[in-house]
Amino acid sequence: MRNNTTVSEVRNESLGEMYYRIAHKSGLDIYVFPKKMSTAYALFGTRYGAIDNCFRLAGEEDFARVPDGIAHFLEHKMFENEDGSDTNEKFTRLGASANAFTSSEMTAYEFSCTENFYESLAVLLEYVTHPYYTEENIAKEQGIIGQEIGMYDDSPVWRIYYELLNLLYHKDNIRLDVCGTVESIAQITPEHLYRCYNTFYHLSNMALVVCGDVAPEEVIRVADEQLPESTEPLVIERYFEAEPDFVVGKRSTLKMDIGKTQFAIGLKDVRKKTNGREDAKHRATVGLLIDVLFGISGEFYNRLYEEGLLNNSFAAFYENSRTSAFLMLSGESDAPEAVYDRFIETMQNTRQNPPSRADFERMKRVAYASYVRSFDATDGIANSMLSAIFEGVDYLDVGNMISEITYGYFVDTFNGLFDEERCVMAILEPNEPNEEGE
Repeated sequence: MRNNTTVSEVRNESLGEMYYRIAHKSGLDIYVFPKKMSTAYALFGTRYGAIDNCFRLAGEEDFARVPDGIAHFLEHKMFENEDGSDTNEKFTRLGASANAFTSSEMTAYEFSCTENFYESLAVLLEYVTHPYYTEENIAKEQGIIGQEIGMYDDSPVWRIYYELLNLLYHKDNIRLDVCGTVESIAQITPEHLYRCYNTFYHLSNMALVVCGDVAPEEVIRVADEQLPESTEPLVIERYFEAEPDFVVGKRSTLKMDIGKTQFAIGLKDVRKKTNGREDAKHRATVGLLIDVLFGISGEFYNRLYEEGLLNNSFAAFYENSRTSAFLMLSGESDAPEAVYDRFIETMQNTRQNPPSRADFERMKRVAYASYVRSFDATDGIANSMLSAIFEGVDYLDVGNMISEITYGYFVDTFNGLFDEERCVMAILEPNEPNEEGE
């Protein structure tokens, strides 16, 4: 338990960047990144997302299992206040734009503004630390989120993404739709929400990042006014079922009302998690591999584009969470199996003939330059910092990690990643026209 607030400076002289780390007396860690920019941005997040559906506090005997989609549901309900006031209206009156989001492992509340920053920060801290749930407002939200789920079900990108996850994973909670299902959210009660809130919205499980032309002493003042007195930090134990290394299936085909066939190719990464910095370095290295092998300036994309197998909808990325990691290629193609065959061929050839040192060094320079550019926007800084904080990484150290990646580590990472048996593809085809040709 903290008895007072302490402030320390973190600097990277080569980047010319610094931030203040504030260990606030409430138990909340606050990060102030001063930047002389016209727009200031704040992000208040908790280490709590869609995968966290089974948990207990240290010392409790039983795990609590809650309905899927509850983290996203709780995020929506945080904007409702007991006095009936409208949180978004408060931000609007101050000239601030506010929003929130839930991912597989994080929930965060944000605002940006060009004036009245500290007043807006007070609104942010006040509403996120004062939950209000009733049977009536939950029933209303169940209808609203039920409609949102229906909209996502009609989204080709959403459908093929989760279809791919269900090919890759047997038990991992990454398979769970962030919004849940109509059936799962119908089970949510005020008791569920308060249990999740009191567990995961404890200040010791949260972090606040602010970026802009702001003063740390003023941020501390607002925090002193809005946050509760210090309490003992909570130790949260999350339960996840063990995930086997092998995939569920190799292919899946769905049909929707779309104009052109879409595909998603996935490669399950079964590397075991170690610590925050090593995991971040691994992720950065896979990012280099993707840029070298599947970047828009590379041979794979350009050759398949010229042959008419791909168009400019093509994308390749690596997704990494606390419990899972996978590489994904997606796009539109009239011949998705041909794209898959070329993907496998490229990966097999790469194992025999790794990318050149020159290509590797070139992409390292590109990655480092992109990292440096990430400090050009307050929202980008704050979002990147919060993700790094929750991963146990100092964002000012990311450039050092990129520099430390050697060619040998790069090649070894590829060899550990690729296994044809862990490659899958989901396909989304247009519905057949009916007999009238409609």
